[in-house]
Amino acid sequence: MTAILVSPLGRIAEMAVRHGARDMVSLMAENHAFHRPAVIEPGRHLQLVMNDISFAGTGNLIAPQEEHVRQLIGFARAWDRASPLLIHCWMGVSRSPAAALIASLSLYPEEEDAALAQRLRQASPYATPNRRLIEIGDALLERKGRLVDAVTRIGRGRDADGNAPFVLPLPDFALFAGTSLA
Repeated sequence: MTAILVSPLGRIAEMAVRHGARDMVSLMAENHAFHRPAVIEPGRHLQLVMNDISFAGTGNLIAPQEEHVRQLIGFARAWDRASPLLIHCWMGVSRSPAAALIASLSLYPEEEDAALAQRLRQASPYATPNRRLIEIGDALLERKGRLVDAVTRIGRGRDADGNAPFVLPLPDFALFAGTSLA
């Protein structure tokens, strides 16, 4: 079964190689230089420039925007699922877990938001999904507040040192027989 890999920046090459990832989403601040792992081709890498903040209007920082989430949803839906999707941010705790939830729901809209949030918490006791990304994803995916509520219910993750990548399994395909994967 394929999955979504969530990683801090410092572990992306290791995670890509170990799990055979060929597609990657980067959620990084502007001018934050990093090297794309060689196993990820440039055309299979989505770069979203944003800071890890939950509200707009914070000086020169770039808050997550609706366009960022639209691009994420489009990229996730185009992912062939032949290998894991790697999603990373600086620490792998806030932006990337939020993006992983949004990507999963964009592929499997029938999934219960609460079950997905619980699966995230089981995969990572540290994940604290970025609130703004979750709110935008909830709206664009027409979750009617269910994703926001589910993430609120799992609460803030434990303190992290930014060195705890994890695997978020996709829902069991048998549960979603008849679900379009296009």
